[in-house]
Amino acid sequence: MDKKAVCVIFGGESSEHEISCVSGTTVLNNIDRDIYDVTMIGITRGGKWLLVDNISDITDGTWTNNNKTAVILPDKCSHGIFINDGKRSYIKHIDIVFPVLHGLYGEDGTIQGILEMAGIPYVGCGVLASSAGMDKLSTKKIVDSLGIRQAEYVPVMRQELTDIEKAANKVESKLTYPVFVKPSNAGSSRGVSKASDRTELCAALKEAALYDSRILVEETIYGREIECAILQDDSGVKASGVGEILAAAEFYDYDAKYNNSESKTVINPDLPHDTVEKIREYAIDIFTVIDGSGLSRVDFFVENGSGEIVFNEINTMPGFTEISMYPMLWDAKGISKKELINKLIDSAKCRI
Repeated sequence: MDKKAVCVIFGGESSEHEISCVSGTTVLNNIDRDIYDVTMIGITRGGKWLLVDNISDITDGTWTNNNKTAVILPDKCSHGIFINDGKRSYIKHIDIVFPVLHGLYGEDGTIQGILEMAGIPYVGCGVLASSAGMDKLSTKKIVDSLGIRQAEYVPVMRQELTDIEKAANKVESKLTYPVFVKPSNAGSSRGVSKASDRTELCAALKEAALYDSRILVEETIYGREIECAILQDDSGVKASGVGEILAAAEFYDYDAKYNNSESKTVINPDLPHDTVEKIREYAIDIFTVIDGSGLSRVDFFVENGSGEIVFNEINTMPGFTEISMYPMLWDAKGISKKELINKLIDSAKCRI
């Protein structure tokens, strides 16, 4: 049987470049090479697409030093990638792409659009779901239709910060401190701040504006941070069990997530059975309403005192690092990383 040609793309221009490289390495280490012929493409921080020869080059960072270029051809008749390895140029046919890209220019519908034009099946959500899931303001508006509780919020546009006192008044007229300030389009908690007064709010708005022109200011929800993984295969959409984030910092920002070893993830935390089942139900509903496909991780709070479930956000290409919740949740269900990766690649065949 001929092997299917799979192209794994990692890196990218977003603030999550490093995390994507780690996730990409995990995916590459768990692809069944007996079934798939694997091509690796790394995208540098500057947006250069490079052919990568060895997984070890990703680990030590030397992949960015080569001069071998490889880009997806949007021409449907080519159905592949154009490679220039310094000696010759050629087109390599590709059956499936696994875009292990987090954040802007990867998880936001952009590369998905290229792949749609090229007619190449790919792992993960399509253009609409990727774009809507990446943009927090858009996600909130879509999920409102389900009647699932979300944190109250105020949208602020970057241009409003020319009169930052007026922008602060807008927030304070609807929300009470403390509040969370987030770029609408950014991942891994980049640019997210907690503000307890006007001075901190103004600083947080300026920080978020460095990452996006649209800013989300939310009420603070006091509760437990709970995550649920979604996997769609030929048998339908399934939700995993749940996991809990125990952040070492005041909130689960980028440093707490990736740089602080005191942050913990707990699989199957002590929660009422009905709460867990409701979270799993909500996760599937949210994945479905944004027209998700393949995989996602859906994040919630379980509010202190009331025990109410509050939707936080959806990640349409969750991390695959050693500390990432998505693969751990499926491992707890008896699905190893290798089996999970193969299932996800199989799910892309449904797009053919």
